Amino acid sequence: MSTETLAPAAKNSDVIVERRGGVGLITLNRPKALNALSLPMVRALLSTLRAWRDDPAVLAVAIRGTNKIGRPGTPESLFGGFCAGGDIRFFHQAALAGDSALDDFFTEEYTLNHLIQTYPKPYIAFMDGIVMGGGMGLCQGFALDAPLGSDEGAGRASPSARGPGAKVRIVTEHTKMAMPETNIGLFPDVGGGYFLSRCPGHVGEYLALTGDVIGADEALGYGLADVKLAAARLPALWEALASQPFESSAQVDQWVATELIAGSAYPISATGQIDRYFSLLRVKHIVDALEASPDPWAAKTAATLRKRSPLMLHVTLEQIRRARGMTLAADLRMERDMVHHCFHLRPGAESETVEGIRALAIDKDYKPRWSPARIEDVKPGMADAFFASPWTAEAHPLRDL
Repeated sequence: MSTETLAPAAKNSDVIVERRGGVGLITLNRPKALNALSLPMVRALLSTLRAWRDDPAVLAVAIRGTNKIGRPGTPESLFGGFCAGGDIRFFHQAALAGDSALDDFFTEEYTLNHLIQTYPKPYIAFMDGIVMGGGMGLCQGFALDAPLGSDEGAGRASPSARGPGAKVRIVTEHTKMAMPETNIGLFPDVGGGYFLSRCPGHVGEYLALTGDVIGADEALGYGLADVKLAAARLPALWEALASQPFESSAQVDQWVATELIAGSAYPISATGQIDRYFSLLRVKHIVDALEASPDPWAAKTAATLRKRSPLMLHVTLEQIRRARGMTLAADLRMERDMVHHCFHLRPGAESETVEGIRALAIDKDYKPRWSPARIEDVKPGMADAFFASPWTAEAHPLRDL
């Protein structure tokens, strides 16, 4: 077995890249921050993936994250924590300072999401440990790029059907997956509208509004993962992938089909309990129905929603339902509009997102002062402003997607 030699990407030690044979290997290496994405990390990933996309010698890409356990450089430290999302402390600081780097971050992150999710070569994500927010944007969105209801968009695409190369999302018994943005007064971005709206039934609304954490089995049942493996197998599998004498991307696809996908069919999870509530028209209807139910799950779910930003619950519900009729590129452009408004409709400390981050990550008092304070206080039309683009189509920062 050959020895790995890790090298920094674009002089950024938080992203480590390596070429072995025809496989490009990426390791997110910011374990103390749970591999949260900074702007330099996003830029390193973009430059690396663009270079590999255009390099005929690179036949496939694999990505993983380090964790805080184990001696650095040992196999056990190179898995166990994928990515906890974007660097929300940076969001808070940049928003208060009026730093244009905040706008750059979201434009470049969403460009990265689109690049990954339309990548023309096999792309294998080792989603061990925490996979949340921006981490989901590094590995989701591989459904066929058509609005739901069209022939191409119906059903769940197999890994080999998602574009020219296999796209494989590997989860383990340690996977903790979520889109928890409403907890900080944001919405599930990075293409969340697109990939959550493609979940069965109304699971997308449920995951988007609550931000609840799910494990590997739920991720498989909801179409957010492709195969579950024991975490202990990942180092050997990574090594095996890197040491194969591939001569074409088609050979990588065949290896994936044989070594990972064969025998890994998972049924779509039953969603009746979720659909009963999250198919309802408005946030207030959902919460009222949950609170009226004797079901302990319903009571717990209602209590979770009562803690989230009331305004952003309404924005998020509208986002998921609009995105069902959108392509990935259209959804990302919509989300770029939305995230602009999250920081600019109410600038600085008045931003719902800035306040949510303050309460969760800065002051850690866990007492956000949401405005409006209650779900009942959100007036009809309040969410509409988030969907009005501040740019013309020709000037949109994601016009080239």
